[in-house]
Amino acid sequence: MENNFTSEKFASVIARILDDNLAKDIVILNVEKVCSLSDYFIIATGTSTTQVRGLTEIVRKKIKELFKRIPIGEETEKQNRWNLLDYGEVVVHIMHPNERETYKIEKFWSHALTLEREIWEENSKEYSIYSK
Repeated sequence: MENNFTSEKFASVIARILDDNLAKDIVILNVEKVCSLSDYFIIATGTSTTQVRGLTEIVRKKIKELFKRIPIGEETEKQNRWNLLDYGEVVVHIMHPNERETYKIEKFWSHALTLEREIWEENSKEYSIYSK
């Protein structure tokens, strides 16, 4: 990736991919000051287990296509109720609504800063499938 491509921009592009593919309730948390494992967590909801699986596959495919990167870690649950893609500086959680409500990741990481939607949309506008 180019030198000025920050982890914030990378997280923004992933959020854009999720948004373009109808993920719900996308949240980007800046955890770099409260977590030594990653800079950003992205949390998104798929409305069904099929959509959770599909979103996971789309993110993996598009990031490989755009940036030649594959996750350094991946946890895909057999029932596709909570899948995780770990890109190092960005960790993506794609969750079924019931798991999202049960585990409340945003509440657990409430001391992290939230990257506002307007910012991540601006950061990733050239990657939107709808702007071409």
